[in-house]
Amino acid sequence: MPEVTVAPGDTATTGLTVRNDSDIVEAYSLEVVGDCASWATVEPARVSLYPGTSETVTVRLEPPRSPEVRAGAVPLGVRVLPAEHPESVRVLETTVHVGEFRELRTELTPRRRRGWLRGRYRLAVRNQGNAPVEVGFTAGQPGEELGFAFSPDKRKLEPGESAEIGLRVRTGKPVWFGTPVVWPFTVDTTDTGERDEPRPEESAVRAPLDAEFVQIPIFPRWLLVVLAALLALLLAWFTLVRPAVRSAAKEAANEAVQPRPAPAGEQEGAGQTPEAGARTGTGTGTGAGTQPGGGGTGASPGTGGGTAPGDGAALGGGLQSAHTIDVQTSGGETKTGTYRVPKGSVFGVTDIVVANFQGDEGLLTITFGDRKITTIALETFRNQDYHWVTPIKVPENDTVTVEVTCEKPGTPANGRRSQGCHEVMNVSGVLSGITQ
Repeated sequence: MPEVTVAPGDTATTGLTVRNDSDIVEAYSLEVVGDCASWATVEPARVSLYPGTSETVTVRLEPPRSPEVRAGAVPLGVRVLPAEHPESVRVLETTVHVGEFRELRTELTPRRRRGWLRGRYRLAVRNQGNAPVEVGFTAGQPGEELGFAFSPDKRKLEPGESAEIGLRVRTGKPVWFGTPVVWPFTVDTTDTGERDEPRPEESAVRAPLDAEFVQIPIFPRWLLVVLAALLALLLAWFTLVRPAVRSAAKEAANEAVQPRPAPAGEQEGAGQTPEAGARTGTGTGTGAGTQPGGGGTGASPGTGGGTAPGDGAALGGGLQSAHTIDVQTSGGETKTGTYRVPKGSVFGVTDIVVANFQGDEGLLTITFGDRKITTIALETFRNQDYHWVTPIKVPENDTVTVEVTCEKPGTPANGRRSQGCHEVMNVSGVLSGITQ
């Protein structure tokens, strides 16, 4: 059986003659054995011969275009098995020369990469041919703005073997501001090894892979807008807002140092003080004198004690007084807290400060005697104050009352929700005695 040459993906045939040298009619089964068995067939696979006759069969070879069928010499064997005399089996051998073909499959990922100065890519290469190859890699662009580095820059691949190659792309200059710059480039894979004469249908030029490196600015455009806005705010602060704030603060300071008008009760007490002092001086002089009748007129202990300077201030001008009313209420309940004006006194209220430090929700009502001053929703304030230039007078035995209706307890500064509402009111003013 002669040698035969076949190219992967093609078909080749060779002949084999079978002769019956026995003295009986014999049937022969023919089967391809060896490395070519998967892609070789015998036609026909069974022949019957009379004694002394022969027949030529065809061996058809169809190697696939695949890395699994390597190029080179491959042994071919055809086993001839007689049906009547199986012990006379023979194997006829020859050599099949499988042609060589080159095929590389490449893939670049990602095709588009963004970065300030550099980008990394992966080049996957697979040898789809049936012979070992050594491949090299090159990259290029229309200009010279990019630099390329492959790791490794060459690689030997056996048939069916794959490899992954690293590619680093770098620019020479950064882009500080503006829009991103797109740099297109190509990657080509070449076979640097020796090879046989190429087949006519094989392409001599492999199309390069296209890719892009998008160079983004160091400072994006929106940052310039933010910086411009901040600069405008700073200029507005120093030229408009700051002078206005300083002027308002100066006016507030001037108002704070100006004398506050005294309440009516205090003005009356101040007007009576000289008279009381004069009477006190007169009584003292009378009690101390030795003129006849002078000691019996104004020097009695009761008169002198009733017109002492301290008592005169309490009865006429009054004393500053402050009282705190603390009300604690469970959810859904209403409770009151009171301050009762002492007998023989009048309380001139000038200031009220209400504290809702937990942030409770509900209603708070302030009453002076039978006079309702205000009703406030608790959720609308944390601290609230009221001031009167002319004091509101609360007579003796009347009360300053705080009524709290708790709808929902708030959360104090410790972060744990309170079990009930808690409000505190401080009332201050002038406590004056009733002049008999």
